[in-house]
Amino acid sequence: MIITVSRQYAAGGSAVARLVAEALGWTLVDNEFVDAVAARAGLPREEVAEREERVPGFVERLAATLARSSPELVGLTEPDAAVPPELRLVRVTESVVNDLAARGRVVMVGRATPAVLSREGAAIHVKIVAPPAARVARAIERLGCDPKLAARRVQEVDGQRQRYHREYYDRDWNDPANYHMVLNTSALGLEGAADVVLGRARALGWGQARAPE
Repeated sequence: MIITVSRQYAAGGSAVARLVAEALGWTLVDNEFVDAVAARAGLPREEVAEREERVPGFVERLAATLARSSPELVGLTEPDAAVPPELRLVRVTESVVNDLAARGRVVMVGRATPAVLSREGAAIHVKIVAPPAARVARAIERLGCDPKLAARRVQEVDGQRQRYHREYYDRDWNDPANYHMVLNTSALGLEGAADVVLGRARALGWGQARAPE
């Protein structure tokens, strides 16, 4: 039983995920992904955070393309040291996602989890969205910057996430068919969006986690 939450930048996805996890008594994994991937990859946390869902450079894009068609050409059959940094982090992130999914009763935010877990039957994949103006206003509050910088940040982060999904999973991040539900927090509010997710989870019989004995 897994719930994944994809989100447009500053749409409130992390807040919705937290409300859902708290209501179900499940584990929330959001920024904790960075720590887990850093530990598994043997890299500084700051480096992993900087590369998170980042578009690779030309050489890395070429390596990723070759990896899909001819893995032996880019060293994917060799130790991790031979794998390009971005591709290595993608692979490590996938291993963390799969390990967490195996435990169940977890709400995971971002990291292309709907793509990684696309074959997982006991999952609800959610996309949290909001109109650009609402997201820019939230970005201004979050970053403490002027409207132009906030608008640029919204566009840049969303663009990075879109290209990350396309590059590594050949998937359109904006296609609603890739999710079980797409929820607009400007229309529903954060709690309203969380209630929709919880309604579906409970309809599936996904109640609170068992209390420890």
